[in-house]
Amino acid sequence: MQFASLGSGSEGNALLMAAGTGNHRSVVMLDCGFGLRETERRLQRLELDPASLSAIFVTHEHQDHVGGVFMLARRYRLPVWLSYGTFQALAHKAEGVDIRLCRDGEPVVVGALVLTPYTVPHDAREPLQYVATDGKTKLGVLTDAGMSTAHMLTTLGGCDALLLECNHDAMLLAQSSYPPSLKVRIGGPFGHLSNQAAAGVLAGIDRSRLSKVVGAHLSRKNNTPVLARAAITSVLGEEEVEVMIACQDEGFGWLGCGRGA
Repeated sequence: MQFASLGSGSEGNALLMAAGTGNHRSVVMLDCGFGLRETERRLQRLELDPASLSAIFVTHEHQDHVGGVFMLARRYRLPVWLSYGTFQALAHKAEGVDIRLCRDGEPVVVGALVLTPYTVPHDAREPLQYVATDGKTKLGVLTDAGMSTAHMLTTLGGCDALLLECNHDAMLLAQSSYPPSLKVRIGGPFGHLSNQAAAGVLAGIDRSRLSKVVGAHLSRKNNTPVLARAAITSVLGEEEVEVMIACQDEGFGWLGCGRGA
């Protein structure tokens, strides 16, 4: 199994997951926070035809995650999977789109991929994050959550690769020019994971199979790749785990989930 990012941050998010080969290759997009033309341009960078996508999955209704979902789905006739609560928030945008509902703990099979949603604390109607597997390796995704939960830690245990939100550095957020209400929202239990909170998630999961961690959804103003990487590596110690940081403008190219991939 492989995964790649079109971009990660408050200005837009889109993750790709793929498994299988040739005519049996399945490619799923998780979220699409970019406009249609920009999404097509970023897909071209990965030499991927939008028509080859198998489905789009949605985590929640915030614009940086759904800005291009329905335009892309309509143009290329793609099914969209999302929670009922997220659909309620977005129904006015979904006319003419093949909508399919999913919920916590119920696996969804898309060709060679199996995606399992799990609930997270975030200020949205019914937010979900996902783990994906091709039966050999497992990818965990956690990009928008305010705090760690036991359910989250159990679900992410045993992953071969992990995309983990490192949204902000708590001190930089506190010193920023953001309004106090926004600081409270971002740093609160239904906001976004700080570097320290992300490190806590990483410390709390079963890492016995983990080979890659990608820090994601970094704030341009309240974090830096250096700080995010330091938080991740502080947990890993001498473990043989590759650490990367996803960026807003470029995301990252295709990565394999397993060791040496």
